[in-house]
Amino acid sequence: MIFVTGGTGLVGSHLLFELAKTDEKIRALKRPTSNIALVRKVFSYYNSNADHLFERIEWVDGDILDIYSLLDALDMVEYVYHCAASVSFDSKEKETVLKTSIEGTANLVNACLEKGIKKLCHVSSIAALGRATGNESVDENTHWKTSRNNSVYAIGKYGAEREVWRGTEEGLDAVIASPSIILGPGKWEEGSSTFFTSVHKGMKFYTEGVNGFVDVRDVVKAMILLLKSDIKNERFILNAENISYKKLLFTIARELEVKPPSIKATKFLSEIAWRAEKIRSLITGSTRLITRETANTAIHKYYYSNHKIRDRLDFDFMPVEQSIVDTAALYKRELMAAKS
Repeated sequence: MIFVTGGTGLVGSHLLFELAKTDEKIRALKRPTSNIALVRKVFSYYNSNADHLFERIEWVDGDILDIYSLLDALDMVEYVYHCAASVSFDSKEKETVLKTSIEGTANLVNACLEKGIKKLCHVSSIAALGRATGNESVDENTHWKTSRNNSVYAIGKYGAEREVWRGTEEGLDAVIASPSIILGPGKWEEGSSTFFTSVHKGMKFYTEGVNGFVDVRDVVKAMILLLKSDIKNERFILNAENISYKKLLFTIARELEVKPPSIKATKFLSEIAWRAEKIRSLITGSTRLITRETANTAIHKYYYSNHKIRDRLDFDFMPVEQSIVDTAALYKRELMAAKS
């Protein structure tokens, strides 16, 4: 049996769809308050028989912060995909993000060791890797560096990876998938999916910073291949292309048939933006949409190498433009459905 944490998220829901098409028995962890309707919706994006596939999933209530619920959920399980995480770049949510990422992963690793799990695939992030200098590419050997520019999310992912490596030293076989910024349909008001929502609503600013991007379907494909392979106790960057935010946003605007952002956000404007957003957040009590870390990242140029997984698994990535085309089409489909 295969066990999945974080099944209601972007990666987890797409992973469950791919697993549901196989003969494997699948069990997914959810909180009692989780809305699994999103997973059913993701299934419907790709298959007309979505309900049949969805019913193949055995959902169990639990929490990665409750090791006893994990031990119960891992009964009869052989392989584990760990997709659960708290995704936030807001320092106000630091305690929640770090606790979920680090303590939650430690609990899962300990439960896997106790239950004799054959192999764990942990979903990390390029955020847990160090930053290369100049125009050099970050690869799997780049070392983490403590910096005030590291986001809460990055620190949490780095801490989670350390727990996985600790588990491998204690006898657990594991692989770590480190995706760049993931593109795909999901919760349109959260995470990277907000690129499409924001552009559609009339985003005015763009930057010429560069980052890595990858389609969620490629992330899932690579995860499955890595878990099934003989590879163990290694990390792999999952990155299709390094492109500018300007190109990303302009391509999204083209596909959504709206005006692209027209104002280049300089470092000065970015400094104003995150400070203004901090004040707005303090007044309203809402989560910050822009933080100092995200504003800083958006104006810099970061490059990530995908040579390792391409060489080891002969893996080909979908072009980012195709990912945008496909995701934008689904976004427009939902807009039309909402109007009808």
